[in-house]
Amino acid sequence: MLELFHKMGMPVDASKHGHALDALIVYIHWIMLILFVGWGLFYIYSICRFRAGKNPKADHEGTKSHASSYVELTVIVLEVILLVGFSIPLWAHHVDNFPDPDAEEITDVRVVAQQFVWNIHYPGEDGVYGETRSDLVDPETNPIGLNSEDPHAMDDIWTINDMRMPVDKPVVARLTSLDVIHCFNLPQMRVKQDIFPGMEIPTWFVPVMETPEDAVWQIACAQLCGVGHYRMAGRYYVVSQEDFDTWYEERHAEMAAEAEADDW
Repeated sequence: MLELFHKMGMPVDASKHGHALDALIVYIHWIMLILFVGWGLFYIYSICRFRAGKNPKADHEGTKSHASSYVELTVIVLEVILLVGFSIPLWAHHVDNFPDPDAEEITDVRVVAQQFVWNIHYPGEDGVYGETRSDLVDPETNPIGLNSEDPHAMDDIWTINDMRMPVDKPVVARLTSLDVIHCFNLPQMRVKQDIFPGMEIPTWFVPVMETPEDAVWQIACAQLCGVGHYRMAGRYYVVSQEDFDTWYEERHAEMAAEAEADDW
């Protein structure tokens, strides 16, 4: 059934937890289909049963049957099962089992949303983010406000609309916003999280499939954030650990060369 839904337009499932969310979507659509058919049949029955030719005079007492109450109760029970039996446990399991950086290797990344781009910040080999300050923010040269004089910032890198992550390794994304409310959405990872100004909201996932060479996976903003909302689309790539390390070194060298040119 999941394969059928994917063929109907759902993005490929490339995350470890994606199958559980997809299964929940399938259950919801089955219930929606049952309700659609049921209420449709009831509508047709009502038209035929209570047509003017069969009921020339209005019945002011109305029906005394409790069938509709039973149907409504059934719908409520099904919705409670979806919420309490599937949605809440799935969410709780994901939140309660946040990766522990001390117990396993993770990809730690800071995502700074801004009208209308995604700024991506990696902490480097030391695993410590360099200091960021609002007074250092420059939309052209330093959108994340990174303090280059901080020793922890020496191995940090940042990109605009370009996020990379190794496959089969937990990713912890720390989400912040420079301006308004945004929503971090990675469709293939089944990740969607609102971002609020003044807050750092962590989310996590495990990519289990590399991005195909002919594909471009999009970092979408799923929250209307201004007139340029439609063009707030970054790119993210799931690659091998070797390719990720190579890309990281190249980006670090590129930033070092840019810093030397600025100093000159």
